[in-house]
Amino acid sequence: MILVDRALAGRAESGNPIRVAMVGAGFMGRAITRQIVNSVPGLRLVAIANRNLDGARRAYAEAGVTDTTVAGSVGVLERAIKTGRYAITDDALLVAQANGIDAVIEVTGSVEFGARVVMEAIQHRKHIILMNAELHGTLGPILKVYADCAGVIFSDCDGDQPGVQMNLFRFVSAMGMTPLVCGNVKGLQDPYRTPTTQQAFAARWGQKPEMVTSFADGTKISFEQAIVANATGFRVAKRGCFQYDHTGRHVDELTKRFDIDELRAWGGIVEFVVGALPGPGVFVLATHDDPVHRHYLNLYKLGEGPLYSFYTPYHLCHFEIPFSIVRAVDFHDAVLAPCGAPCVEVVTVAKRDVAAGEVLDGIGGYTAYGQCENADVQRSEGLLPIGLAAGCRLVRDVWKDEAISYADVELPPGRYADALRAKQDAHFSLLTGVTG
Repeated sequence: MILVDRALAGRAESGNPIRVAMVGAGFMGRAITRQIVNSVPGLRLVAIANRNLDGARRAYAEAGVTDTTVAGSVGVLERAIKTGRYAITDDALLVAQANGIDAVIEVTGSVEFGARVVMEAIQHRKHIILMNAELHGTLGPILKVYADCAGVIFSDCDGDQPGVQMNLFRFVSAMGMTPLVCGNVKGLQDPYRTPTTQQAFAARWGQKPEMVTSFADGTKISFEQAIVANATGFRVAKRGCFQYDHTGRHVDELTKRFDIDELRAWGGIVEFVVGALPGPGVFVLATHDDPVHRHYLNLYKLGEGPLYSFYTPYHLCHFEIPFSIVRAVDFHDAVLAPCGAPCVEVVTVAKRDVAAGEVLDGIGGYTAYGQCENADVQRSEGLLPIGLAAGCRLVRDVWKDEAISYADVELPPGRYADALRAKQDAHFSLLTGVTG
């Protein structure tokens, strides 16, 4: 953090801001725009891509920028950047292709569309900052492979729960401790919520009902914990995590809820709890093998062990994203990225009885929710990742709360994400020798 603020100050003083483009101008995209334009002099948001130009124009306008250039080609976009004008476009591939852009923030929440844009940006050697856990949890490992080959950073972001957990994980590890649980705090967990039940809440906060539904039904937090697992090598103790109800109690009390020998045997797990304090924060439970250091930890009021609790009581989303950009561009440091083959996947589970012939509506919909499952189980059972579920047609009846497999569905033809997922499966099967 200290290095990041100095780097931003230096760029501002030298008139050499990091030039960043953003794809997506919804609820979170508008907040990111406002933060970068008004509060971070060392960054310049040179372009916003959104399928609806009015959305991109609105994001800039709410940040005080009323004069924008509509870019319909790479040439127009590059000229706008060179002349210091803010650009908007409805073609996201332009910001992936144009010179004069150091990094791309992807904040759409789409798997199919996001995969195309991120791959194009990687091929044009731009650093990637994701605020798209759905894409990261479905295709992140193979996207990281391509980013490494291109010499660019592929990273999740500071401020969102996965990034906050990873920062805490690195902090604890750097002190010589052994993290055994990376945890998330959730206020509500009901896998049967739908866009209808969440419509009023979504309207109150200016969000899409489908996005709010993915929060409530556990799909979003499953993606968040999956990408933390894939960055740390952790697993889940059971499908869907334990989901302990810890309402009104402090996360420190969780040190007595887990068996340390089981945690060691698992090699560390990701988890989430409901209703814990302080919310909506994150936590890491760690241990230390040195009895002298355990004495000091007790002196420092962390208790007698063997598990010790470390937590961050908030996540500030768009306020912290600028730090992620600087870390990637100036320090070549990813906040959070896959460490290799997938460890945890987010699989598709029926939200209700679904009949053969019905089409799944995917994340935050009426037909399915997502749950964390260990990647070896997902492979052996052929389970369908929920990031690929939208548009799949069932070939048999599926009961409520039943996991859905590839064999249960027909995939829509010609999807880019399916082709990229096949490459991911093949790549890591070759590396690990797993063929199931």
